[in-house]
Amino acid sequence: MTIRARLGKMAKSFKQSKEQAARRTILEDLFYDFNRSRSQVYVMNFVRGILFGAGSVIGGTVVIALLVWMLSLLGNVIPALGDFFDGVSQTLDVRDSE
Repeated sequence: MTIRARLGKMAKSFKQSKEQAARRTILEDLFYDFNRSRSQVYVMNFVRGILFGAGSVIGGTVVIALLVWMLSLLGNVIPALGDFFDGVSQTLDVRDSE
């Protein structure tokens, strides 16, 4: 590789580096325009995390309830499956009463 090619490659790399720095600066300016203080960012992230957790719990509960409901319908159609669910239900009832 010649010196001229190396210099060209270095110049191109330097130019890309400057462009990335400019983009980063623009993004930081936009971020600070929308979020005036760090405490505001922390509060928003905390609230977002709480809501994400609550949504995950509610969504999981709905999915499990639908799954149990569908399996109970299947239990009426397939007798062996119904017997299995009855056994599980009785086991859970025994553990709850102890």
